[in-house]
Amino acid sequence: MPREKLEFTGALGQRLAGRLDLPDGPPRAFALFAHCFTCGKDILAATRIAGALTREGIAVLRFDFTGIGSSEGEFANTDFSSNIADLVAAADHLRADYRAPAVLIGHSLGGAAVLAAASQIPEVEAVATIAAPADPAHVVGLFRDDLDEIEETGEAEVSLSGRNFRIRKRFIEDVRDHRMENAVAELRRALLVFHSPFDQVVGIDNATRIFVAAKHPKSFVSLDQADHMLSRPVDAEYVAGVLAAWASRYIGADTQDKDAERSPTFPPAAAGSVVVEETRNGKFQQVVAMGPHHLIADEPTSYGGNDSGGGPYDLLLAGLGACTSMTIRLYADRKGWPLEKVSVRLSHDKIHAEDCANCETKVGKIDHIRRGVALAGRLNPEQRAKLLEIADKCPVHRTLHSEVDIETEALDPTS
Repeated sequence: MPREKLEFTGALGQRLAGRLDLPDGPPRAFALFAHCFTCGKDILAATRIAGALTREGIAVLRFDFTGIGSSEGEFANTDFSSNIADLVAAADHLRADYRAPAVLIGHSLGGAAVLAAASQIPEVEAVATIAAPADPAHVVGLFRDDLDEIEETGEAEVSLSGRNFRIRKRFIEDVRDHRMENAVAELRRALLVFHSPFDQVVGIDNATRIFVAAKHPKSFVSLDQADHMLSRPVDAEYVAGVLAAWASRYIGADTQDKDAERSPTFPPAAAGSVVVEETRNGKFQQVVAMGPHHLIADEPTSYGGNDSGGGPYDLLLAGLGACTSMTIRLYADRKGWPLEKVSVRLSHDKIHAEDCANCETKVGKIDHIRRGVALAGRLNPEQRAKLLEIADKCPVHRTLHSEVDIETEALDPTS
């Protein structure tokens, strides 16, 4: 599956490291995944679930909370409230650069965090928890032997899953202040609760408390034989498959339909001018008005776009190709030559300057456009050679080879 590494600013001002897993085609929706306490974005369960969801067309952002994994900050300075704020910051980043998450998924303490964060992310349609505690303070039991030291000195170094973490008294006080039943009762989103009756870390009674507190629509799926970390691939794949099918009822295909229904409004453009405006439908989509004519510009999904139109370089090549074909047609018609059809094929990439024998630049990389011209008709070799020569005379070709002055000025956005 295509992946993008990204960074955004978390609740405490540090840079948080994330990974966006993308489907092969345009995403049906975006999901935000919150990992378990002291885990990271790359735990096997998160990776497997993200992989299965992308196969269903759902893009998944998973990230390391402040002080975890590749993210900046000190774990000791975090608490449950800062985790919630990090989730909201991640959703803000998706909204600004891609599309706001329609689905929140949380594993273990991350499940409690998504339940608490959902009310602050208005676009969320569905929330799923996996082995989540009904009370965030449940996590305190993981280091109960160190509580006295934390209470007396204000902090202590505790061992969790073979790694040492510094826990401060503020963390204990913060998780004890959160009461999840009220947040669940006021969720007002579709809820799916996954839990194993064999979970030895967070007991099945937690799932009961969450489910009872929630209002419909709500669903419960028993993860028979699964452990807390979903360490068996079959369990993670099962969760992802059920999740994708369930989420489709709330976001599925109609999420993309909703985007399609938002017909872009093209700005007015006087004859001879081009106006480009972003639609805010996805990260890159633009509407382009060329006098009375309109088109959509975008980037492919591999770059985070919706793939709803050609990219900027595609449009540049299109201009050169159209100009090439028109110029050749004019010349052939003027000469009365038997040219039946012109076809131009173009591509753009970067090459090392030293690989270009005719270029003045000799260091670094330069733009390289490959242009192929097909001429159909009963033309003799001399005519074909002349028409290929004429291709270099098209005005756009000359513009690309000449000095260009671009003047940028500020415009009133309301005009």
